[in-house]
Amino acid sequence: MSIRRSNDPSVKSLTIFGDELRERRMRAQVTQQQLADMTQFSRSLLAFIERGERTPSRNLAQRCDDALRADGELLHLWTQLTRDASPRWFRTWLEVEEEAHTLHTWQPLVIPGLLQTEDYARAVIRGEAGITTTQVEKAVNARLERQQIFAREAPPMLWAVIDEGVLHRPIGGRTIMRNQVRRLLDAIESPHIGIQVVPTTLGITTGLLGGFVIAQMPDTPDTVYIESATHGHVSTRPEDVKVIQSSYDTVRAEAQPQPHSIELIREAEKRWT
Repeated sequence: MSIRRSNDPSVKSLTIFGDELRERRMRAQVTQQQLADMTQFSRSLLAFIERGERTPSRNLAQRCDDALRADGELLHLWTQLTRDASPRWFRTWLEVEEEAHTLHTWQPLVIPGLLQTEDYARAVIRGEAGITTTQVEKAVNARLERQQIFAREAPPMLWAVIDEGVLHRPIGGRTIMRNQVRRLLDAIESPHIGIQVVPTTLGITTGLLGGFVIAQMPDTPDTVYIESATHGHVSTRPEDVKVIQSSYDTVRAEAQPQPHSIELIREAEKRWT
């Protein structure tokens, strides 16, 4: 990557990626059409991306990186691009999430972001008032990039507690929900992911005002991420952490053990099938 471009604060991350893609392609003496054939993406899409007018997906960045033998540079730029697409207040949490060895989360309304499929994430994000199509795609890419922490050699442990209503809320339609519920069943196969469901019949009210995540890191006090209607809040204040941990302990105590939770998820899959 050009040092001149990377140190220029006026150059946007999309332009940086597009410039690098074009330079790598021309250095390899590959035309846009040839790269399109190699990656199975349209030439017009590649042209938009090289001009910095479209946000590339991780899949596109990976295929271009492989085709042009970029040694991971394009994928690295894509990672930075998705990070830049996140709100400033959320970038602090991204750093915490990447360093955590254990994550505990409670979600009363939607599937946790680290377990969302691409289509489900897009449907959720699209519901934000005033958001543009470009902003939606940037946010979707950023969310999918976060999930790469589970591809690490030593991934974190994720304990997710969700309200049963999350499994039956028709976000995006039947097909999207069916694939999302199946994603949960696949995720449970991982030794690093645990999912428990709180039955709606219990009528508990703890945590209904919003989801949260507790991050545990080596030799560092716990950090919490608290969701709200406008934006999330990241805190290490002992009083905040204590309240969130107490709420988490309460909802987890009401949750079904994982074998019973799996049955609830399978029942939801049948409904969407």
